[in-house]
Amino acid sequence: MTSSSRDTFDLILDARGLICPMPVLKAKKSLRDVPDGGILKVLATDPGSVADMKAFCEMTGNRLLSSEHEEGVFIYCIEKSGQ
Repeated sequence: MTSSSRDTFDLILDARGLICPMPVLKAKKSLRDVPDGGILKVLATDPGSVADMKAFCEMTGNRLLSSEHEEGVFIYCIEKSGQ
């Protein structure tokens, strides 16, 4: 697995096997447990999650730090905004 810009996460969400809209809904819920400025790492297998995570971050003010695809798994790093 390739190292992302940050190898330390406050929380990891395994949303593999879930289909739209569950990865985004679970990410939204998981971010409640991440401190402002903290990082949530999300693992998903739904190809629709690529557009969904980007749109979710834009709508909520959170920052999508990275979006990668490795061996059938989409990996997102989301920084929680302090808004």
